[in-house]
Amino acid sequence: MAVEFNHTIVHARDNRASAEFLARILGLEVGTEWGPFVPATTSNGVTLDFASVPAESITIQHYAFLVSEEEFDGVFARIEKAGIEYWADPHGKQPGEINHNHGGRGVYFKDPVGHGMEVISAPYTFPAEQETAS
Repeated sequence: MAVEFNHTIVHARDNRASAEFLARILGLEVGTEWGPFVPATTSNGVTLDFASVPAESITIQHYAFLVSEEEFDGVFARIEKAGIEYWADPHGKQPGEINHNHGGRGVYFKDPVGHGMEVISAPYTFPAEQETAS
């Protein structure tokens, strides 16, 4: 069997609120809570299992999601409609912009606890093609 990424645990202050936030923005479904986890599953079967932990136990992580151009339009529209702050870069130096890196579009935003979320419409290529924000 080939190695595939199956799931990860995402620390949150409120597992349901964080799972619902990400699911709403990405257009995913929130699964049934099991044990301490509230899952959100991507179309390729990877599950993000949100677990409530004390705030001081949360280490901020980065999660990137690859979507089609059409799905990017929907994700970006939901980000704007919700009034979520977003950036064209991971360091927050280009607020209110998206990027056009690697022949697609990309946007960064934070989830309710501050995890860095990235949505891209083209996988990374190296060296990067067309590294411009707009």
